[in-house]
Amino acid sequence: MADESIHTRRVAVCPGSFDPVTFGHLDIISRASKLFDKVIVLVSTNLNKTPAFTLTERLLMIQKVTEEYDNIIIDILEDELLADYMRRVGAHAIVKGLRAVSDFEYEFQMALGNKKLYPEAETVFLTTAAENMYLSSSIVKQIASLGGDISSFVPAAVLPVIESRLRKKLVPKQLDESENAAVLRQVQQFAHKIGKED
Repeated sequence: MADESIHTRRVAVCPGSFDPVTFGHLDIISRASKLFDKVIVLVSTNLNKTPAFTLTERLLMIQKVTEEYDNIIIDILEDELLADYMRRVGAHAIVKGLRAVSDFEYEFQMALGNKKLYPEAETVFLTTAAENMYLSSSIVKQIASLGGDISSFVPAAVLPVIESRLRKKLVPKQLDESENAAVLRQVQQFAHKIGKED
């Protein structure tokens, strides 16, 4: 008789801000899907960053690029600890991608914290593919905002919406004549103030 534990579903959570999703993220998600019965890609808020996309927009983009996987679901983590979420959904593994030693130092601290909050949780580190070592959402945003080609960094299915959003954010606002005059006055007043203080 087969051991019943063999049939226990192995559920993993792959958390991240995914702002936006990149080939690096997709590589880790794909590999995790081969190791676990179910992978929950968990879109979360990074309090240290100002996002370019809403949580829902990020969820929809990940859904789009993971349609071919039948064991991946996408969810949003908001106003809840990762450890509490995992306990609630019955997950016991956290999957994180590592690009460099600097990543490990931070992720190791997070792993210890999650282990303390939820002892049943294990963090699994997957090293990034060599071609993705330099790749991050921040780099994608910087390149796109300056009009660079990001087609080799993000999946084609979501490339147009990512380019549209990131390039639109940095398009200079067209001012009408009255606004131009107001801005000019502010600049002149500031320059005059500096001159007085000198």
